[in-house]
Amino acid sequence: MSQHALLLVNLGSPESTSVSDVRRYLNQFLMDPYVIDLPWAVRRLLVSLILIARPKQSAAAYQEIWWDEGSPLVVISQQLTEAVRPLWKHGPVALAMRYGASELSIEQQVQQLQQQGVNEITLAPLYPQFADSTTTTAIKAFEDSVAKLKQPLTTHIVPAFYQHPLYIQALANSVKSALEQPFDHLLLSFHGLPERHLTKLDHSGHCLSNPNCCQTASDAVLEQCYRAQCYRTAQAFAEAAGLSPEQWSVSFQSRLGRAKWVEPYTEERFAELAQQGVKKLLVMSPAFVADCIETLEELGLRGREQFVEAGGEELVLLPCLNSQADWAAALTQICEQATLAKTI
Repeated sequence: MSQHALLLVNLGSPESTSVSDVRRYLNQFLMDPYVIDLPWAVRRLLVSLILIARPKQSAAAYQEIWWDEGSPLVVISQQLTEAVRPLWKHGPVALAMRYGASELSIEQQVQQLQQQGVNEITLAPLYPQFADSTTTTAIKAFEDSVAKLKQPLTTHIVPAFYQHPLYIQALANSVKSALEQPFDHLLLSFHGLPERHLTKLDHSGHCLSNPNCCQTASDAVLEQCYRAQCYRTAQAFAEAAGLSPEQWSVSFQSRLGRAKWVEPYTEERFAELAQQGVKKLLVMSPAFVADCIETLEELGLRGREQFVEAGGEELVLLPCLNSQADWAAALTQICEQATLAKTI
C-alpha cells in the first residue's frame, strides 16, 4: 500500500543551554556554505573567530528563554507536527531539524520514514520566504539523504508560501485580538540577510538597484529575492488585517559580522519610532512560524529594552503562528498542493 509522508523541516537548536552544546550547534550552523557563503578556508577562520566569544553570549541568551521541556523552537515545532498529523490523510507526518540533535536530522528522519514503508515524501521547509541560508540548504540536505537510500522515493517540495492566502489569513487571524486594542505602530521585523545573498541570485542587476526595487521586482526576481518576498508578505498581511500604511512598517533583524545586511535594521527602527512619539509598539516576525531565540530573546527581551531606552513605553511581542489550529490546517492544505511543486 502506497504511503505518502509529510516531512516538516525547521532550522534547529542547541541540545541544551550549555556553552559546549551552543558552540557545537553554532559551528554546524555557521560552517554551512549556504549560511556563510565564503570559501571554506575563509569560512573556517571566520567561524573560529566567532566561536571564541559568541557561544557564551548565545548560551546566556538561550538560558533567558529556555523552557522546561527544552528549546522553544523544537518544542513548538513538535506541537505543530502533532497538530498536522491527524489532518494529513496520506501517511505519517514527521519533523526534522536542519541543525542540532542527530535524532531529528533530515537524514535520520528520511531513513525512518522509508523503514515505515513510505514511498513518497513531501518536504515542507517551514520558511515562508525563500533564502539559500534556510530553504536551499534544507532541500539540499533532503536531496542528499534521498540519494543515499537503496530504494527510490517520489518526492515533492513545498515552495515558499510568503503570500499564500491561507498563510496570510492565518497571520491576520493570529494577531486580530491584539490589533483590536489601542496601539501606536506595528513593526514587522523579518530576519535579515547579507545583501550579497540577494544580489548573487539576481542576474538581471535589478536587486538593490534602487530604493523601490522590491516593489517593482519581476516574477523571475521575486522567485528568489528574500527581501522582496518579505515586503510582499507584509503588504498582503496589512491588507488582510485592515491596516492603513501609516500603522505599520518593515525592518530586518539579527545582523552578524561586518558585511552589509539588508535594511532597514530593526534596532534602528526601535529608536526612530520612539523618537517619533510611538509609545506602544507591537512587534511581530512573519519570517518565523515558530517562536525562537530571535523572537523571544532578541525582540521580546533585548528589543523591549532598546525601545524603552530610546523613549518608548511598551513593546508587545506578538506570538508567531506556532501550533495554532487554523495555522496547522492552513499548512496542511498548503502541503496538499505540493504535488505540483518540484519533483526530484
